[in-house]
Amino acid sequence: MEKLIFFGLVIPILFFVLYLGTRAIMSGVSAKQANQANKDENEIDDNNDELNTDKSLSNELEKLNALRESGVLTQEEFEKAKNKLLNN
Repeated sequence: MEKLIFFGLVIPILFFVLYLGTRAIMSGVSAKQANQANKDENEIDDNNDELNTDKSLSNELEKLNALRESGVLTQEEFEKAKNKLLNN
């Protein structure tokens, strides 16, 4: 009789607790993977932003140089504008 109570009550409860534990662990693992994917996407976006900033800075410097070479800007004005771009 005691074995019947044990197998009838304790074993199902034990399996239910194991099921809940496994489910919690798997939920944590999937959340960690999603967090890592978001972190990787943010790093890629940050790298792209840095590259775009570098490209826009070099484009602005090229424009300033073209203006200096065409005579629109003096060397002194070119240096001031260049320093302003580089310091910002």
